[in-house]
Amino acid sequence: MDPNPKEEWSIKDFEIGKPLGKGKFGRVYVAREVKSKFVVALKVIFKEQLEKYRIHHQLRREMEIQISLKHPNILRLYGWFHDSERVYLILEYAHNGELYKELSKRGHFSEKQAATYILSLTEALAYCHENHVIHRDIKPENLLLDHEGRLKIADFGWSVQSTSKRQTMCGTLDYLAPEMVENKAHDYAVDNWTLGILCYEFLYGVPPFEAKSQADTFKRIIKVDLSFPPSPLVSSDAKNLISRLLVKDSSKRLSLQKIMGHPWIIKNANPMGVCE
Repeated sequence: MDPNPKEEWSIKDFEIGKPLGKGKFGRVYVAREVKSKFVVALKVIFKEQLEKYRIHHQLRREMEIQISLKHPNILRLYGWFHDSERVYLILEYAHNGELYKELSKRGHFSEKQAATYILSLTEALAYCHENHVIHRDIKPENLLLDHEGRLKIADFGWSVQSTSKRQTMCGTLDYLAPEMVENKAHDYAVDNWTLGILCYEFLYGVPPFEAKSQADTFKRIIKVDLSFPPSPLVSSDAKNLISRLLVKDSSKRLSLQKIMGHPWIIKNANPMGVCE
């Protein structure tokens, strides 16, 4: 169910609850639509910050992309409104918060959990790519969990709708594909690379190319300096999937369809997207 659809929202339509988090440009609160009692997350962005960092265009693009995407593993954007000082985004409320916090608490995930999250992400990205959207910034901080523990992609700040190759370097250091680090044109395959990074991080607790300095991380990414620490908890199938995604030549990375059919995913993932 969505909150009551309206042409014009205002802050008076919501009861504001506890803060859920704060970012560079604003804060997020749990809120309830007064008439329907429907619970949402309200993201409040300060116009002063939009001016300062000149990100109007980026925010508009993010909103237009996210409101058009309707998939069980993508956080819904129901609508937005603004007043003289702020822009408000009305978002789906993900009850269990950031996946990053869950990963930090546990240290790493079991193969069943990791495979379930990777399958959910792969299905969501396949849907994005079919709609010509490249996400470009998939990382644990941008993934939320709903009340059932189902994964939701939450942040589309670096997303782009495009059918041609792109040049902008964007995203987060540890998750950047080699073509982005080398400032080459990139396409949808940057998202496939990130799935390999996340799969490794879910199983080992750290991203694969982490290093002491940014320059060293860049060098490791460009060389695809990949190694697997000995662990009785990580199967050879999992390592095979990661190795087939973290490939320098973007055209040779495993496709999203092949990830879904990979033996490790078939053996471990819950197709309903919920971790037992």
